[in-house]
Amino acid sequence: MRSSKCLTIILLLCILLIPSKYSIAKDNFIAGDTLNRKKANVYKALGFTTAYYAGSLYILGKTWYKGRERVPFHFYNDNKGYLQVDKFGHTFGAYVYSYIGYHYLLNSGYTRKDALLYGATLGLVLQTPIEILDGIHEGYGFSLGDMAANTMGSAIVIGQELVFKEQIIKYKFSYWESDYARKANGYLGTNSFNRIFKDYNGQTYWLSCPINIILPNKLTPDWLNIAVGYGANGMYGEFKNISEYNGVTIPTTTRYRQYLLSLDIDWTRIKCKSKFLKILLKGLTIVKLPFPTLEYNSKGKFKGYYLYY
Repeated sequence: MRSSKCLTIILLLCILLIPSKYSIAKDNFIAGDTLNRKKANVYKALGFTTAYYAGSLYILGKTWYKGRERVPFHFYNDNKGYLQVDKFGHTFGAYVYSYIGYHYLLNSGYTRKDALLYGATLGLVLQTPIEILDGIHEGYGFSLGDMAANTMGSAIVIGQELVFKEQIIKYKFSYWESDYARKANGYLGTNSFNRIFKDYNGQTYWLSCPINIILPNKLTPDWLNIAVGYGANGMYGEFKNISEYNGVTIPTTTRYRQYLLSLDIDWTRIKCKSKFLKILLKGLTIVKLPFPTLEYNSKGKFKGYYLYY
């Protein structure tokens, strides 16, 4: 997922946390005034997105692609890399872009159809140029697996709107710095911030759905969710573990997958009158909070956690 995951979270905070002042029913305005406000709101969003995206591509050029030669366009098969945790990350990034784009246009007064067409496809649209850049730089390549994951991220938003007419299932992210990162001599990041993006062992991706929708009942709060998650551990390399990095021996470990079951909160279903709290809860939409969790892993073992981050 590279540094684009960081940029995705920044975009979420900049757009999702800032409520649109035009998120008012169209009946409150005359048609002409409504149209002007819609246009102004979209122009503002386009301007911000253009500036953000140009800046993100510039940062990628100065960091991720720094020192890499430009080469003819080529493909790269990384589908088995990092036990597919990276692919879950690509899906997450595209999902967040599409989730924001759809709701922003919808709250700006656009029809549901237009919001789906121009907003919910944003994940795939914004992620594709990055894949093309990979395809023309030495050491990387255009990944069909990444493109499939990006498409899935947008599809999660579009599919739910077409089937349920709402976002019932939320795609979420959690991270806790792994012990592997601290033993990797910088291979998985040199500090706590950049380890969020390089330490795939600490990343977990979740699909979270209200329990009341799965098993309707009067006892469970509407906001209480059940979440299934995926992660992996023991990874000191993309396809296989390295044994040394910068002159330091890397511990021998076993790579394994984690399948998780946990509780969660759907922040969008918590009712409150405070505008500040509403903004705060919007910002937590993609965050999976620690809860008691049950793990089954590819070693064939079950493991329980009082709190899983």
